[in-house]
Amino acid sequence: MQFTFVTLFPQLILPYFQASILKRAVDAGLITTASFNPRDYSSDKHGKVDRYQAGGGAGQVMSVQPLDTLLSEIMQKDKDAYIIFPIPAAKPFKQIDAKRLSKKKHIVFVSGRYEGIDERIIEKYAHEVFSTGDFILTGGELPSLSMCDAISRNIDGVLGNAESLDVESFEDALLEAPTFTKPNIFDKSSIIKEYLKGNHGKIHALKRELSLKKTKYFRPDLYETLDIKHLEEKK
Repeated sequence: MQFTFVTLFPQLILPYFQASILKRAVDAGLITTASFNPRDYSSDKHGKVDRYQAGGGAGQVMSVQPLDTLLSEIMQKDKDAYIIFPIPAAKPFKQIDAKRLSKKKHIVFVSGRYEGIDERIIEKYAHEVFSTGDFILTGGELPSLSMCDAISRNIDGVLGNAESLDVESFEDALLEAPTFTKPNIFDKSSIIKEYLKGNHGKIHALKRELSLKKTKYFRPDLYETLDIKHLEEKK
């Protein structure tokens, strides 16, 4: 899959793909990355990419011309390019979106700065808009990377053990059960004994139970949506 990042700060993006799982994915040709800076497409002699808000208001807004020129060029070169804007005023990005989007051929993330992006650019080019949380950041680069990471690990071959995807948080709308490693005793606290007995059927059932309890405690909003009977049948 191709990931393209439209950002005023490509130096924040590219190092993320130089280590760990995503580096291996790049080296294996499973994903490719590119970045484009709107400043390079500005018709302003100083490379200006922002303007005062129409109607007044604090802060500048990323203006139409540089983004329109750049995104138009991207779309002309690749009709399959799927453009995503990470913005606060959008639906939340979820694991189900990461899995769905992992089937795309080319995703373009457009990272805003300042007080955001001229709404007309979003309306013209966005295939989807997402929020990664109820908080405000200084730019869209971190949400873009977060979504890219979540999508990438659902691409076939990116994870060394694809089975790990089946037991992660948000599968079946559940949070993941607690995990442990050696030593068996740490700071007077021990690993749950059932984990050490080797009965994988009982361990699986226990993890499902703990997932339900964890979800009910930390994410009651998710727990209320669960089909408990269906989950019990999957034990």
